[in-house]
Amino acid sequence: MKETVHWDLTNIYPSIDSKEFTASLADTTKNIDKLEKLLNSFESAESSKETFSESALSVIRQYEAIIDGYETAAAYANACLTVDTTNRKSIFGLNKAEEVGVKVQGISVLFRKFIQDNETQILKLTEDGAILEEYRFVLDETITEAKHMMSPEMENLASDLNRTGSDAFSRLQESISSLASAEIDGEKKTVIELRTLATSEDRNLRKKAYDAEISVWKEHEVAFAAALNGVKGSCITLEKRRGWNDPLEHAAFLSRVNMKVIDSLVGTIEKNFSIFRRYMHAKAKALKLNRLAYWDLFAPIGKSSKNWTYDEARRFIVQQYTAFNPKQGEFVSNAFDKHWIDPFPVAGKTGGAYDTYIPSVKESRVFANFNNDYDGVFTLSHELGHAWHDHIVSTQPALLRAYPMTLAETASIFGEYIVFKGAVEQATGLEKAILIENYLSGANQTCVDILARFYFEKELFAQRAEGELVPNQLCSIMVEAQKKAYGDGLDPSTIHPYMWAVKGHYYNADYSFYNYPYAFGQLFGLGLYKEARKHESDHPFYEDLNRILSITGKYDAMKVASAGGCDIEDPAFWQEGLDIVAEYVNQFEKLVK
Repeated sequence: MKETVHWDLTNIYPSIDSKEFTASLADTTKNIDKLEKLLNSFESAESSKETFSESALSVIRQYEAIIDGYETAAAYANACLTVDTTNRKSIFGLNKAEEVGVKVQGISVLFRKFIQDNETQILKLTEDGAILEEYRFVLDETITEAKHMMSPEMENLASDLNRTGSDAFSRLQESISSLASAEIDGEKKTVIELRTLATSEDRNLRKKAYDAEISVWKEHEVAFAAALNGVKGSCITLEKRRGWNDPLEHAAFLSRVNMKVIDSLVGTIEKNFSIFRRYMHAKAKALKLNRLAYWDLFAPIGKSSKNWTYDEARRFIVQQYTAFNPKQGEFVSNAFDKHWIDPFPVAGKTGGAYDTYIPSVKESRVFANFNNDYDGVFTLSHELGHAWHDHIVSTQPALLRAYPMTLAETASIFGEYIVFKGAVEQATGLEKAILIENYLSGANQTCVDILARFYFEKELFAQRAEGELVPNQLCSIMVEAQKKAYGDGLDPSTIHPYMWAVKGHYYNADYSFYNYPYAFGQLFGLGLYKEARKHESDHPFYEDLNRILSITGKYDAMKVASAGGCDIEDPAFWQEGLDIVAEYVNQFEKLVK
């Protein structure tokens, strides 16, 4: 009998077409108009210290209320649509939320300008003991961001043009990627379906799927190249206009790290490439191959005998979380009990998994496509880690709750690793080898493949600054980037030259280098775990972890890490995380002998 469980969204709004949902969007719009009038009429010079203090606090509180209102409606609408993409009411509701989102962008520009125009007085209010002391880093960051803004009129124009420019190019990439297809063994399959065959046990089928996929990307290469040139060209122009030296500098700012951290992270992974190549060689041996081809990267080394029911997955995840932190185990159990999770794939539901936070009710919702295997268990544990992070910061106001992507994976990676470790300790023989290989495959992607993407994007920006690139040039850059990262772990003649067309992150005009934060998150979570093992006799590490999570929205990543005794500018910290990966490579090599 097929299990049926759905999440409960009714305490947020009764339905997507309810008067409550419509009213919340109207309220947010009214709040935007109200704050806009206040900011446009504000006269700093005429304000006394006391009056300005009250006004500044009022502006911040009003702005945070707008953020909470918009994020609640947008998260709800997206949740409704992703469980049923055919629901026209959900499509309409999300469109309405996005319209309000454009207005939120506009008020954000005015808010940042207000903070910048009153920089001296604002910074005084963030001094020790002052009313905005807790906001010191966030407001200082806002001032820096404001200094890199064009005029409000130009920013609004850029936002409008992006909708029909960079955003349209991004949608083009997404649309072609989801609809393009090729024939394999007499059956027509989309590229999304072709890519899922990378996990097939049949090597001939994997190779056929790879060849068919490449033919699809080649067929549409001109459109993809035009889209990528458009997005990156627009990005270069806007970054220059806003006073950033290059897109990577801005990406680092958004990630709340400095270049020393990025250099330390990247350099340490590079020094450990041999670990990952050992893993790839061992996997080739397990598959009885001389060397892995690209289409072997995700091939299974065997079939697990374990078939998880949803209830079994629930009990195991709660058990592992409880063993680490009883309160966290209780929280996760509550998420299951209160139906915060929509776990099963159904017709019309999108793929993947995510966690979303709902400010109005201070709760999370977890979206998944549970498939009765270990991946399904680990995915649930990962997303519930995100939910725990949301819970820890839920008492914070909006501006102190927003954490960067570099720190966004901290609780999820940590939680997933706890559950993975528990599973490995119980497994034996082939089952254990399968689990470890699956873990190492993921680490290989978040470290090695991520660096290939990082190399590609750096070179792409450098060459795009000189002019537009044709498909052959883009393929050449990608091939060289992958060769540098994978080395002799992969047969170089099989490398995927069109990954620049596959990955939608390259087409994100708002966030360049949407890659290294994944490696950061993976190794930061593992590094914290290594620190936990060092000090577990002194006190429960979950106390330190919760303290770290609680300040992820308040400070830069360097200061957040230091709260856990970690120096992320030091390669030695990243090495600790990679040492854990190396331990599993050692185990895997022994298991496949």
